[in-house]
Amino acid sequence: MATMVTSTKQLPRRKSGSGPKLPGPNGRSGKGNGHEGPFPNYDSTANRYRVGMWVGLASILMLFTALTSAYIVRAASSNDWKALPLPRMLLLSTAVILLSSATLEFAKRKLKASLEGGYRTWLLITTALGIGFLVSQLLAWRQLVGQGVYVASHPHSSFFYLLTATHGVHLLGGLLALIYLIVRTSTPLDERFQAKRLAAAGAVGIYWHFMDVLWIYLFLLLFFWR
Repeated sequence: MATMVTSTKQLPRRKSGSGPKLPGPNGRSGKGNGHEGPFPNYDSTANRYRVGMWVGLASILMLFTALTSAYIVRAASSNDWKALPLPRMLLLSTAVILLSSATLEFAKRKLKASLEGGYRTWLLITTALGIGFLVSQLLAWRQLVGQGVYVASHPHSSFFYLLTATHGVHLLGGLLALIYLIVRTSTPLDERFQAKRLAAAGAVGIYWHFMDVLWIYLFLLLFFWR
């Protein structure tokens, strides 16, 4: 009978984590931690913030679409529709809000680079520009009042005050969001919190740029639609 020989030589052990990496959610190999962003759970957090923001913006878009439809119908079917004089202050406010979008992007870049001082500084500048925009809107209203143009003067003036006031209220919401981001800069950092800050800054950026584009649209509608 053949004698069975048992080998005492041990098989080499596979080191933990030395095997092939499984592809991540975007098809790229990772470390198995379930994220592809610069911080843990960044992508999932950012996606939640973005989806929530776009849902909110959809309702705002529907509101201004309804107001635009009413504006166009009223302008086309009215004999008392009068051209509205362009307050020069609105040119300044348009430049200010465009500049504020650029400064907010600078702030987001500083945050991604973990430059806390620069991030806070650019957020403060963006907030100041947003306040400047609202002040310039109030000054534009004063210019129209000085020319004898009031809310009830004619349909065009009524829509001007309504649309600019509605936009201003929504921009004020964006200012509150910027102040919230500024307040959070005083919180001690860790990777988990930093991911939330990046996601929040991205969502606020979407909202602010939307307000910027919306204002350009309203400006063209009010003064170039006849």
